[in-house]
Amino acid sequence: MKKFPLLLLCLALPAWAGNAAWYRWEGKGAGGFICAQTSPGEGWKKVAGPYRDAACSKPR
Repeated sequence: MKKFPLLLLCLALPAWAGNAAWYRWEGKGAGGFICAQTSPGEGWKKVAGPYRDAACSKPR
């Protein structure tokens, strides 16, 4: 029975994690901008961030 509280603690740890950061990405070819948490793929480079929102308007 002593392992039960430890198991509950381990299951609750992800609930304390913060939100993932957002970054502003610039397209290398067309030069457009998007806001995303992860790289949109090849042809994009991270130019600003981190931000707290999906509009990349609130700095973290």
